[in-house]
Formats: sequence, structure tokens, C-alpha cells
Amino acid sequence: MSYLKFNKEELVNLEYSLGREILLSNRAGGYANTTIVGCNTRKYHGLLVVPISEFCGEKHILLSNLHETLVQHGKSFNLGINSYGKVYEPRGHKYIVDFEMDFAPTITYQVGGMKFSKTLFFARATEEILIKYTLLEAHSPTKLLLKPFLAFRNIHALTEANAQANTKFAPIDNGVSFKMYEGFPTLNLQLNKKSTWVASPDWYRGITYKEESRRGFADKEDLFVPGYFEVPIKVGESIIFSAGTKEVDHKALLRRFDAEMAMRDGSRGSFDACLKLAAKQFVVKEGDSYAVCSGYTWDYEDLRATLISAAGLTLYNDGNVESYRAIIDNAIGKMERAVEEGNMPDLPLWLVWSLQQWIRFGAKRDEVWGLYGEEILKRLFNIMESKVSGLYFHENGLLWSKKGNTPLSWMNVTSNGAPVTERAGYQVEVNALWYNALCFAHAQVKEEGVKARLKDIMTRLENNFTNYFWIPERGHLADYFDEGGRNLFMRPNQLFACAAEYSPLSEELQMQALKNLRKELLTVRGIRSLSPKNPIYKGVYEGDQSERDHAHHNGCAFPFLLGAYLDAFLKLEGPSIKKNALALLNAFEEDITIHGIGSVAELYDGDPSHHPHGCISYSASVAEIIRLKSLLNSIKMRKR
Repeated sequence: MSYLKFNKEELVNLEYSLGREILLSNRAGGYANTTIVGCNTRKYHGLLVVPISEFCGEKHILLSNLHETLVQHGKSFNLGINSYGKVYEPRGHKYIVDFEMDFAPTITYQVGGMKFSKTLFFARATEEILIKYTLLEAHSPTKLLLKPFLAFRNIHALTEANAQANTKFAPIDNGVSFKMYEGFPTLNLQLNKKSTWVASPDWYRGITYKEESRRGFADKEDLFVPGYFEVPIKVGESIIFSAGTKEVDHKALLRRFDAEMAMRDGSRGSFDACLKLAAKQFVVKEGDSYAVCSGYTWDYEDLRATLISAAGLTLYNDGNVESYRAIIDNAIGKMERAVEEGNMPDLPLWLVWSLQQWIRFGAKRDEVWGLYGEEILKRLFNIMESKVSGLYFHENGLLWSKKGNTPLSWMNVTSNGAPVTERAGYQVEVNALWYNALCFAHAQVKEEGVKARLKDIMTRLENNFTNYFWIPERGHLADYFDEGGRNLFMRPNQLFACAAEYSPLSEELQMQALKNLRKELLTVRGIRSLSPKNPIYKGVYEGDQSERDHAHHNGCAFPFLLGAYLDAFLKLEGPSIKKNALALLNAFEEDITIHGIGSVAELYDGDPSHHPHGCISYSASVAEIIRLKSLLNSIKMRKR
């Protein structure tokens, strides 16, 4: 019995099934994403979504959906489902009797005397989705109709019926191809069995995406349906459908499908197995290098998230040092531009943080320093000399972060051109990571002059960090310090002053801060971004874009912060935390069958019942759970 499995009662209940999504990817930026019943509820949903180099690598939906129809004795049973406002038509979900996702998602239908299944997965080496249809039972001759819904649009956009679209098709090897607009790749639709293509071009207007309605966005679009394939299918026979950007040999489709299945990385037979496979989906090949997709389905590469998650996605997941280094090297190559033009002046500090996770995994310090020491020193000296846009080194040893209205931290949501979470000034995590990076470099560098300069700044930081950030009457650290003094909000950013290998804060104060943070910010789904005691706290991520933006970092709980939280307690309390810490991480298993099944979401409501939101599968969430579980499981408890 599959670990990820849903029964008929769950599947026919749309309120239940439409809140559960599947994600398949080729680890080259392409993906398929829809609900477990095949009804698209987001503008980001599609069966073939690919990055297009002509459009700056942005992802575009070519094939939005595919409706299957079984025909017996002239009677048709449409297995598809679309939403038109509150009306669902057709209602093929009522025929679904089983869904399970192991190596690949398989949906089983039963209608009349027919039993029918389809299995989907993304090919590894091509921008291609393969679907295997099998007629399991039937009492008379049966035909299968396949009706494609074409989008040819950016994932963030919606399309309307228009006269500019090229709606013509071209015959190809056992199939047809389309190219609706210039700049797009050709969409090739093929079957492994001889079929008939019936041209019946039409626009299906007003298809509605309920998740966009809920989020306050435009929610309707028109999709082009060019016709349908018609093919006979016998009991026990399997037919392979391919949709891709390259024409393929139709005779090899069944063989290729079986070969792809044999090469799957493993089943999703447990919580840990799901995490392992989810982690691999984030590692995307870019030419000869590797990058990290920060979250599916609408996020791209975020270098801060990359550096936070790289170790968990690779080293602690499958021990792949080469992949880890390729990700780090790629991030370093892009760092200059991201620092200067973007909102990430703290990237060099996160680089050190990431390299320290590699050392914890087992790398030798001298080896890591030999590879990256020069790069680290160069960037630390740039910071000391205030050569980094938005980051200013002051004589007190602290770093001041400010760049107009640009938010310069991971709490980077803006609304109407201004930061929702204003943190300009001395940010607590930036200065904690700054101290950690200086100490790391000081411990490794051999040149006495450089060593002395680093030591001087470390000393200034040690003398000033507590004075600027510690709030004695509250027992925690200020979130930032600006022209008006300390910001008194209880936020999680202070975690990094406690979790870092080198901290400017005494152990006594670290523990005091952690205990108070635990009381106000810890939830069973991550660490809240703001204390519920704060008057601007928003415990539920709902409403229109503006309302959700204001909730994002003012109450929502983030799983990835559990990494720093447990790192800190592990450092200060040692192995005694193992049992409770693992229980906290394993609690996410309860959510493995909701939102994005088989993965962990970006964020959760700060209030119970802590419903998931944001990206259905988020790199840092998955990575930090994997990393901490690995570290904790490696601890051997002493027998009493």
C-alpha cells in the first residue's frame, strides 16, 4: 500500500481534493503541477511548464491540461474537470476511485464496466511529460479520446482568446505540433500507438482558478483546444502520451517510459523518503553548473535561500559533495550582481554560514578555507571598506543596513513600494552573522596583519553587540537598532545570534533569549515571524494581496527557522534535546498529504491549526528539516 494514497470518498470531495497538489519536475526548471484530481486551481498549474531562454529563462505553460474521455457503445465518459466559477464541468473526478503516489502519481477511474488508470511523470533529460494510460477492465470495445488544453503563456499571466494566436497544427511522427506565438518552443503531442487526430479548434472561455480568486488576483482565462486524439484501447493495453518541446520516436515511448520508471530515485514510502525526493527537485542544472529553485511553483533562484538550503538539499540528504560545491560555486559567481543590484548585501555572511554546515557534515576546516578563504576575505574586506551597496561599516564594529525603500533582509516583502517589515539600521541577524564570519576567518587566516585587523573588529563587536541589542527588561534581543533606538519587537532573527558557531552574545544571554523566544514564537509548524503579543501580529495568512503581504512576516510561522532554533539549543544544551527536537521535526509528517503532497510548504498560519501557505514545496523548509534530522539522528544517547 502506497504511503501517499487517497480513497474515493476523499477524491470526490472537491473541498478536500482541490487543496492537495502534485508536483513533478525534470530538475532543469521544467515541471508539471496540478491537483490530485487533475483540476487546475492556480494560474501556475500546468502539465508542461518550461523555462524559455528567449524570455530570460522565465517559466511558461505550454500544455495546461489534458482531458481524457472513454467511449463505449457510442456513450462517452469524460474524465476531465474544469472550473467555471462555482460550476465544475465536466465532473470527471466522480469516476476516480483511487490515487496513489509512489514512484509516480497514479490515478484510477471506474465507470460502468470499465476500470482505467493513468500514471504521470516528467522525463529527466527532456522537457517532456509522459502519461501512461492502461485499460484495466472493460466488457466491450473501448476508445480513448485525449483533448489538450493549450496556454502558451508566462506562469504569472493569463491568456484571452485572440486573433494573433497561431492555431494551426503540423503533423509529426504519430502526432501533431503547435507553436501559438513567436519565441515559444514547439509543443509536440505524440502517442506510441497509431491514432486519429480530429481537428476541432475552439477556445474554452472563462476557465477559473479558485486559488487566484482566494488570493484576490485575476482568476479567469481562455484556453485553446485544437481538437483531440482518438485511439482504440484494449483490456490490459497501455498507451503512452508524450507532450514535449522536441519531437520523439513514437515507437520508443513505451520503452522509454519503462526505462524512466526504472531510473526513479526511489519510492515515497515514508516521510523521510518524501523529503529526500522533494529535496532533489530543488537542485536544477544550469548548463554545467547547479542552482537551487527556492520554491515551487512560482519562485526562481534566490541566492539567500540557496545558501541557507544548499547543505540540507545535498550533503545531509544524499552526501553529494560535488552537487553542494557546484551550487556554492554558482552562487558565488552570481553574488556580485545580487549584492550590488538586489536586496542581498548579507550574502557573503550566509556563504560562511553554509560552509560551516559543510564542516559540520565532515569537511576539514583547512580544506574549506583553502577552497574559499580568498573569496571570503575579499568580501569581508569589501564590507569593512563599505564597498557593498546598502551595507555600511561603522566604527563601533557594527553593520548598518539601508538602501532607500529596499528591504535588505529575508523579510523582504514590499507593499506600494515600501517595506512591509521595516528593519533598516543595525539588523540583529546581519550583525550576528558578521561576527560569526569574522571569527571564522580569524581562526583560519595565517597572515598576522590580516589576523590583527579581524581581531580588532571582532573586539569592537563583542563590546557593542549586547549594548545595542540586548533588552534586559524583556530578556531578548532587539530586532534592529535605528535612529530611534532599539526595536523592541520579539522576532526570530535573534536566533542567528544564538545558533551561530561564533556568537557575540554570552551563553547565559543566549539561553535566556531562546527560552523567551520559545514561549512566544515556537509553533508545531515552525517559528513565528512575530510574537502574538504584538498589536500588529496577524496569525492567519488570508485576504487580498495587501492583507497577505502584511501577514507574511508579521505572524506567519516558517519551518526553515527551526534549523537555527534547534542548532542553538543543540549547541547550548547538547544531546538532551534529541527526543523533543525530532518530535518537532517529525510533526510535519501530519501535513505531508496536504497542500503540496510529499513536501513541506513555505509558511504556515501562526495561529492554530497552522494551515500551510505560499510555495507548496519550499527549498529551505525541506532542507532544514533534513539537515537537523540528520544531525540529531547522528547523536548517540548515553545509556543510563
